Amino acid sequence: MRPLVFLVISAVFWVSCGGDRHQIKIGPVPDRMTRGSLAGPLCSGTECKCRTDGQDVGAPEQEGRKRFELRLQSPYELWVTLPNGTLLYKNAERAEACFYVDIAPGQHPVEMRASNASGVSASLEVHELGDKGAYDTFKFNCGNPGVCSYDQVSAEMSRYQAIPKALHDPCGSTKIRGIGWDHGKDPDQLHPSNLVLQFTLDVYKFKPEHASGAGEVCGKRAAKGDGG
Repeated sequence: MRPLVFLVISAVFWVSCGGDRHQIKIGPVPDRMTRGSLAGPLCSGTECKCRTDGQDVGAPEQEGRKRFELRLQSPYELWVTLPNGTLLYKNAERAEACFYVDIAPGQHPVEMRASNASGVSASLEVHELGDKGAYDTFKFNCGNPGVCSYDQVSAEMSRYQAIPKALHDPCGSTKIRGIGWDHGKDPDQLHPSNLVLQFTLDVYKFKPEHASGAGEVCGKRAAKGDGG
């Protein structure tokens, strides 16, 4: 049995890294479909085009909400589950898929699921979008390109531990809390065939005043905890 792995970022998820015991329950894969409300001019029905640099993504119609991009990359299937029954599905026929959703301030649990018998490959990027451009809210990559290993997941967890104030992009207005992961059976004891990643998007009410990468001004605000 592999040792327990845990990560504390404001909230705590205990997760098991091997054997038969899992604190994050892994059930059957979700439905192979996208459902829920997608937002903006890049989306039509259940499909969205991926944003290019400087491209207009529109603004939320509901006051107070913020627009987010979720970008999935993998040669295999990936799923992302959001609150209120929203499910985002990337099939194996396309290497990259983007989705745009409007989210109200508050804490919102997110779950990514990867499943492939010969080993998973998964990349998830979350970008907050606003008047000043896009913010690098969250990025997880394990085995893309290649095959995800436990060592890679552990390296990602260590990287998250070093992020101050749980604010991945100090110029943005969204924190990442309570990151946890678990896996299914792994025949070779090196590469999981199922992977679940969970975290919480903590979206604050204030609008970012500076563009991503604006330098010391954002770093000082994050260090002081301004805006949350």
